[in-house]
Amino acid sequence: MAQNPMTDVEFKRLRQFIKPFSALNVFVYKLTGGRLMGKFQGRPVMLVTLKGAKTGQDRTVPLMYVPLKDGVESGVIVVGSQGGAPKSPVWVKSIQKNPDVTVQYMGRKIPMRARQVDDAEKARLWPICVKHYHEYDDYQARTDRNIPVFLCEPR
Repeated sequence: MAQNPMTDVEFKRLRQFIKPFSALNVFVYKLTGGRLMGKFQGRPVMLVTLKGAKTGQDRTVPLMYVPLKDGVESGVIVVGSQGGAPKSPVWVKSIQKNPDVTVQYMGRKIPMRARQVDDAEKARLWPICVKHYHEYDDYQARTDRNIPVFLCEPR
């Protein structure tokens, strides 16, 4: 059972905030090459362009990430936490259906392929994610869903 689960009202408010803030983040990030809005709560943010699960149209979302050992170019970890909400973010279904993505980090665009890690690999990667953003543990405790973790590697 989740500790202090998010209510439906809280989830609705979160969604009402996320959509316009994400659109603003994408706009400003692209405009400034990531110099502005390239961080959230002090953690790095990148843009991920992916194909929508239903429409097949390109969608760009700002995501916090955890770089692998050699930096963004060698791959990144992204976490579908949505603040511990009862549902995964919309981009999760899109990336599951269409794993080829383009990551924009600062001014660079890097083609990558994303894959959702299995539970064993998540057990290994989760502490690394939490080290970069300790709130992930709080988010997992707040929800009954298994928060998905994706590894994005260069194509």
